[in-house]
Amino acid sequence: MTTSRAAGGDGEAGASSPGRAQGRRGPNDPDRRNRIARAAITVVAEQGIDALTHRRVAAQAGVPLGSTTYHFATMDDLVAVALEQAAEGSITQLREWERSLDSGVDLADALADFVVRSLTEHREHTIVEYNLYALALHRPHLRKAAADWDNAMAELFGSRTDPMTGRMIAALFCGLLMQAVLVDETPEHGEIATLFRRALSGTG
Repeated sequence: MTTSRAAGGDGEAGASSPGRAQGRRGPNDPDRRNRIARAAITVVAEQGIDALTHRRVAAQAGVPLGSTTYHFATMDDLVAVALEQAAEGSITQLREWERSLDSGVDLADALADFVVRSLTEHREHTIVEYNLYALALHRPHLRKAAADWDNAMAELFGSRTDPMTGRMIAALFCGLLMQAVLVDETPEHGEIATLFRRALSGTG
């Protein structure tokens, strides 16, 4: 994936200059920057991280090519915002799930349900999230967004348990998803629940 300016990895010579792109901005399209970031996530979901270019994102977002290079001069700028949006969407989904749980719920079983749904109904989205997350290994400026994502998950799970257990559950949750998206078979619900139950109880 290129980090070159304006041109991107798709030969985007012909991109509009910042001055011309600025002329396209206005009150009629205040969400354009966020729409471009969401389009980047869609491109990754449908074509993979290596297919991410300014030109493809502009086509997906339905905006002029110059708009993407105005708001995101390099592909790394675009990837950073895509990661932030993916993390925000993931945490929002987890918070809604947590609020929907009954007070006496079997948390291990509920966590296993969530993991299975993430690997089946929402598999494509989960793969996108972890593609973006993994890029932080090689792009230091992405690490804060990835760390904030981890911390938010630990805080959420900790609200149901305690801070240390919350961190352990968050690590197990992420690890299970990252391992499972690499293979075709989804882990058994009972196996996942047993792992969470052991982490929650500290016993076998």
